[in-house]
Amino acid sequence: MPKPRYAQVSLEATPYYHCVSRCVRRAYLCGSDQTSGNSYEYRRQWVEDKLLELAGIFAIDICAYAIMSNHYHVVFHIDREKAENWSQTEVIEHWHKLFSGTLFSQRFSQGEELSTAQQRLLNKHVEEWRLRLMNISWFMRILNETIARKANKEDGCTGRFWEGRFKSQALLDEPALAACLAYVDLNPVRAGMAKTPEGSTHTSIQKRLSKAQKVAQPNHPQQQENQLLIFAGNPKEDMPKGLPFRLTDYLELVDWTGRILRDDKRGAIPENTPPILGRLNIETKHWLYLTKNFESPFKGLVGSVEKLKQVCQKLGYERTPGINGCKQYLPT
Repeated sequence: MPKPRYAQVSLEATPYYHCVSRCVRRAYLCGSDQTSGNSYEYRRQWVEDKLLELAGIFAIDICAYAIMSNHYHVVFHIDREKAENWSQTEVIEHWHKLFSGTLFSQRFSQGEELSTAQQRLLNKHVEEWRLRLMNISWFMRILNETIARKANKEDGCTGRFWEGRFKSQALLDEPALAACLAYVDLNPVRAGMAKTPEGSTHTSIQKRLSKAQKVAQPNHPQQQENQLLIFAGNPKEDMPKGLPFRLTDYLELVDWTGRILRDDKRGAIPENTPPILGRLNIETKHWLYLTKNFESPFKGLVGSVEKLKQVCQKLGYERTPGINGCKQYLPT
């Protein structure tokens, strides 16, 4: 039986999560339906636009995404510090971009004075909204419901558009995070939808590369794509908010991996391995497997065996799910 979300998400363990949501109908509702001949490619833009819009409202950053024909991948970073530092006014402003709120929140926004009892009730709602604005389930719920309603209206039908439950994996350490980012960014290449990362539409890697090609210093935080979580550089003291890698190192790694995936030389491991793999202590053969099969060997938690055991103990798990996959493919 799947574990409830509260038993899978621990911000003390990691702020990074990989989520996958899939369509339920047989037709490729975000791609081309080979049975009817209809093309729904434009719906991939719906998903991408809404994904990036919500990232500007929630205290949740987008690290990577790939909108495919009948499913999508996204890697989230939950920014709890940002949400906790929002004032009451800011929380209400963000929530009102999603929902109408309550009578008291509307009156508060208009500058009207509230009684003590009314303010106390509003305070309770605001703290509830603050938690929701850094909650992946609420993010995915709003994203999927918006796309489902729009598609159902266009199709003149009712019923589910997405599977009822999205898949979630907690990324516990840097090797797991790097492997998952590359797995997501290379989805279209692996599926034969694109020949190169920069040619893969509706993906974060195309968005990052497009920006990087236009600037003088692609590793500089202010010169990176601002709709995505920046690459802050290799881990160090006083680490700024961002992914713990250099952007150029990561792009080199993705390009190198993508070339191997396209060449499809199963037994061939090229010698020009990017240095970032050495820093992450991931064997080349294991890296190539992970970037093709990241969802297969793991359960809801992904990381080194030591990290996995620590988190399972903290979450109160009786067993350690996915330990064999972590032991085989990720460094200890």
